[in-house]
Amino acid sequence: MKDGKFDILCIDDDSDILSSLKRILERNGYFVRTGSSGEEGLKAYRESAPDLVIVDLMMEQVDSGTSLLAGLKSAGNKAPVYMLSSVGDSLNQTVSTADLGLAGVFQKPIDPKALLATLKARLKT
Repeated sequence: MKDGKFDILCIDDDSDILSSLKRILERNGYFVRTGSSGEEGLKAYRESAPDLVIVDLMMEQVDSGTSLLAGLKSAGNKAPVYMLSSVGDSLNQTVSTADLGLAGVFQKPIDPKALLATLKARLKT
């Protein structure tokens, strides 16, 4: 937590997605940090130890989403991690979210109500 607000780290190489997530979350009482690459995201994670992480599955660098997950795991991450994906339901057929250590997947375009309801339930706000 930062200043009494849950600290959420959002990582995506699409600046529009990051801006949208930041706006939605900050308007609803969350403190938001962002990263536009796996490397930036891991650096921000190490600086802040967020309460929850949202990361894009497919960033411009190959495997940067899954590489970031490995980096978070090796850094001792205990925060729930949610993946952003534009792949759709086929993701569940090709990737085991449990094997990746994910708490869940948000489909793009993200539904603000679903996002906020999930965070509220997960963080017990």
